[in-house]
Amino acid sequence: MKVLSIFGTRPEAIKMAPLVQAIERAPALNSIVCITGQHREMLDQVTTLFGLRADHDLQVMLPNQTLNGLFGRTLERLDAVLTAESPDLVLVHGDTTTACAAAMASFHRRIAVGHVEAGLRTGDLNQPFPEEMNRRVIDGISQWLFAPTAQSAANLARENTPGQVLVTGNTVIDALAWTSGTLAPGSERDLALRAKYPWLAPGKRLILVTGHRRENFGQGFDGICAALTALAARQDVQIVYPVHLNPKVRDTVMARLDGRPAIRLIDPLSYLDFVWFMQQAYIILTDSGGVQEEAPYLGKPVLVMREVTERPEAVRAGTVVLVGTDPARIQSEVNRLLDDAPHHASFCRRINPYGDGMASARIVSALIGEPVNTFQPPKHD
Repeated sequence: MKVLSIFGTRPEAIKMAPLVQAIERAPALNSIVCITGQHREMLDQVTTLFGLRADHDLQVMLPNQTLNGLFGRTLERLDAVLTAESPDLVLVHGDTTTACAAAMASFHRRIAVGHVEAGLRTGDLNQPFPEEMNRRVIDGISQWLFAPTAQSAANLARENTPGQVLVTGNTVIDALAWTSGTLAPGSERDLALRAKYPWLAPGKRLILVTGHRRENFGQGFDGICAALTALAARQDVQIVYPVHLNPKVRDTVMARLDGRPAIRLIDPLSYLDFVWFMQQAYIILTDSGGVQEEAPYLGKPVLVMREVTERPEAVRAGTVVLVGTDPARIQSEVNRLLDDAPHHASFCRRINPYGDGMASARIVSALIGEPVNTFQPPKHD
């Protein structure tokens, strides 16, 4: 079977990397990799870390592009790749515009689509936008639906999605398990990163922040910045914020937070460095989807700066709380975690509802017709 894997953003690359590696190890599968060319520098860091090689590069990115322009270029340029390669299966990941376009291009060519991370839902087409619509479209035209959790599979069943559903766990945990294992305290990589970031304050608790969601542009990021400004007045914390390159994020954050004591604004981190920072963090503030899955594996409390999430499993497990972008609520929840040690400890149970490091192996087994034991999450109180 010839399998064409398509990804372009750093989160997609991280989650697809262990799966591509597993496909390449399977004698019955012929692996082809196509990248769309988004977030070039960050993407290259991931492919280098995991030893991936791209067979095709669509180079779809343009300055100030629209979603429709991006969708159209991806559709057109991928069509030429599909013609040249004639794959038996196209694997796409998640909910990006390019993943949706790739699934549609494959559907038009009557090529089977496999959706990795299928079935995530918020129930609101505006949150996250346009990702909620993208994932619904991809699921509707996929023959293989690799759902990370039983909840995701239930969403697909409720919608009567016609593809074959398999609960695999999330491949991001495969990637995280390997990466975090190379960063043990005192290891060569750990010591090198400590030397790389000498400005980290050892006597202060680290609050790690990420933010990039489209629905938070404008008022949402204003609220986030106001909360961080207030929290930075504490004497016992250091806030580290790797600022996304999108100008609609970066311009606001730099204008509101640059130069403030106790807040360190840095460029986006490589995946390896970011995992290390998550390991060091006392609290993680994010609007990211992937961080909601990764941080519970590392036993870190996560406050999600969104009103809804397509990943409710960690909320039920008690390791994630939705706080939105209201400054007062963000401050209240962060201060409680900082000042109430038992409350913080209750978040740090290593409950991992998203995977066990075997998702890629399950997907490959399914593709080659071997029996698959579906992912069963651990029990929690």
